[in-house]
Amino acid sequence: MSTFVIIGAGLAGAKAAETLREEGFGGKIVLIGAEGERPYERPPLSKGYLQGATDLEKVYVHESGWYAAHDVDLRLGTTATGIDPRGHLVHLDKGESQPYDKLLIATGATPRPLAVDGGDLEGVHYLRTVADSKALREAFAGGGRVVVVGAGWIGLETAAAARQAGCEVTVVAPGPAPLHRTLGTEVGEIFAAVHRAHGVEFRLGTSVSVLRGRSGVSEVVTTAGEVLPADHVVAGIGATPNVELGRSAGLEVADGIVVDASLRTSDPDIYAAGDVAEADNPLLGRRIRVEHWANALNGGPAAARAMLGQEVVYDRVPYFYTDQFDLGMEFSGDLSGHDKVVFRGDPALKDGAIPGFLVFWVTNDGRVLAGMNVNIWDVTDKIQALVRAGQAGGAVDLGRLADPEIPLSDLLG
Repeated sequence: MSTFVIIGAGLAGAKAAETLREEGFGGKIVLIGAEGERPYERPPLSKGYLQGATDLEKVYVHESGWYAAHDVDLRLGTTATGIDPRGHLVHLDKGESQPYDKLLIATGATPRPLAVDGGDLEGVHYLRTVADSKALREAFAGGGRVVVVGAGWIGLETAAAARQAGCEVTVVAPGPAPLHRTLGTEVGEIFAAVHRAHGVEFRLGTSVSVLRGRSGVSEVVTTAGEVLPADHVVAGIGATPNVELGRSAGLEVADGIVVDASLRTSDPDIYAAGDVAEADNPLLGRRIRVEHWANALNGGPAAARAMLGQEVVYDRVPYFYTDQFDLGMEFSGDLSGHDKVVFRGDPALKDGAIPGFLVFWVTNDGRVLAGMNVNIWDVTDKIQALVRAGQAGGAVDLGRLADPEIPLSDLLG
């Protein structure tokens, strides 16, 4: 009987285990997780659960009895310390070794630390786990002054949650606008306007030089010399993929553990999926590492099918979403190489509220490389069709692309 081992009991690992059983795998499945929580989804931790709108039970991938019912050996509170590819063994922190025939690494990523003096003071928070989100909920419930370091997705979502809880919120970030590395300055300014309309302040073009406090953090000093009072600090400055197991096992590692289009590593019996994997994406024509929910949701099952010997080409359009105040957004694609931004609809706030509109990142010759829908729903499939066509070289008329009266589906006719 074959044994398939999955290191990482997050969404990617849990969905891989589920897919193995759905596809008829009758061998042994061992799912190893370092946390004490059974597998859960991370988006609610910075969205609904953090805001108090989602019950904790709804964040879990499966009901508590699912793993036993499907004969999945779920080992929580267990850390894999090494992989022996020749011996087909996973070494565990409890001193035992687990044999495998096929192995999936889905170890995710770890938040980057705020590496300044005072970064270890009480009241400095990160957001990655259920425990982190619980701690932030309690911190925000007390009101007070919150300084968020970083204006990426985690930074802005926690800023929104803190403001909705009644906290005074200031966001500190080195870029010219929120999300400028992800969406560009022009679109990032839209998110800044939404937050400012809800009372969030920004300190852009500056960073944190030191945190001060006695028993806990009380001040944030920026590189511009400004002193910001703070009862709590949230560090949202990115994450680092957990590639140590792969590197020590001799696997090819770059920005993440390198995998081909079937999510197979440089070892034929080892696969990687989720945040930790840098995958060859045939749609984009290059390797890419994606740290978003959809990649874990879809990558875990794709890896499972590949482990079973099925022909797999993982060429999903990168996708992510966010909810901040009254702004709901879905993004599809990869804007690398775009020349300009095309809006379909007016993104300007109206009476402080964000309207519905679409944004496209395009080349001068009309290829759509990425698209975003804001407060407009049920258009993701059409946007992704435009992105697939654009990434393959197909062009659209940019004037028609900007016209809300022309259906998106007509642009590919």
